[in-house]
Amino acid sequence: MRTCATASRVQDEPPAATAATARTWLLIEQPGPWGAKALAQSHLDPALGDALDRAAAPHGVRVALIRRPGPHPDLGEPHDRRVFVAHTAPGASWVLTRGTTDGADPAPALLGMDFAALAGGHRAGTGTGWLDHRGAPLTLVCTNGKRDRCCALLGRPLAAELAASAHADVWETTHIGGHRFAPTLLVLPYGYAYARAASHHVKAVVEAVRNGRVVTEGCRGRSTWGRPGQAADLAVREATGEQYADALDVVATEPVGGGGTDRWAVTVAHRDGRRWRVGVLAVADDAASAPPSCGADLGLPPRMHVDTLDELPAAPLPEGRAAAGPSTL
Repeated sequence: MRTCATASRVQDEPPAATAATARTWLLIEQPGPWGAKALAQSHLDPALGDALDRAAAPHGVRVALIRRPGPHPDLGEPHDRRVFVAHTAPGASWVLTRGTTDGADPAPALLGMDFAALAGGHRAGTGTGWLDHRGAPLTLVCTNGKRDRCCALLGRPLAAELAASAHADVWETTHIGGHRFAPTLLVLPYGYAYARAASHHVKAVVEAVRNGRVVTEGCRGRSTWGRPGQAADLAVREATGEQYADALDVVATEPVGGGGTDRWAVTVAHRDGRRWRVGVLAVADDAASAPPSCGADLGLPPRMHVDTLDELPAAPLPEGRAAAGPSTL
């Protein structure tokens, strides 16, 4: 039987505007095996995993487990772990980290966070004991074979190769959506996801992020926004050649035609005052012959199609605001 990743490649399914939506990510190191629902099916206390998911999800904060590439011993005993919080909004992207030692219980620090504040980009929502992550951009490769076998078959070799190259701060992760695009990855702090990644491409992506830039080849979108916003951001980048990650922001996403619409008008703003109105249409492919994941029924989600892109009158820059330039980590 063909895998979902093979079927998606054969159908040449475009990856644009398929990234998971999350303005903020909470990543918890948890070695050992993961189940399909990893927060409840790993050596992380399932009560803690459930409590974190219930506290974070209403605010658009996504929780995932991570582990270093390589052998995954079945660690049931206490162990040191690292935790990251990353916010992805343009102009306010950051990654904070903290560690626990001697098997210290992570629950008090994690459950004590203000998830509403974190969703809004406020660092203080983490509480005390957190530091800026000063290393390379976080590169997360989805490898959870219990959720979809393509992620393990294609993701784990990629994660191992990247880790061996010492080019990026690489972690395996439990779920970032889009199994059929495996190997799929997410790079923080900007939150751009990538499809069908190869090691040479990932190295280019990471190097760009180091310099505040975005590689659009193979890009699924920025997790900061929903699918219409992701489509509009990538369309403006393609039309203008804009590479700087923080140069563009999606400032409005308006349904066209009332509730239940399959069309949106998305306003994208540049830091230099330029603005665009992007028309995005959800297109269902009735001839779809690929499943969204291995073992699922055939039929893919509607794809986001950009059918109009119009430049609007430029907005005046706020006093003290300079035009966009490179930002570096």
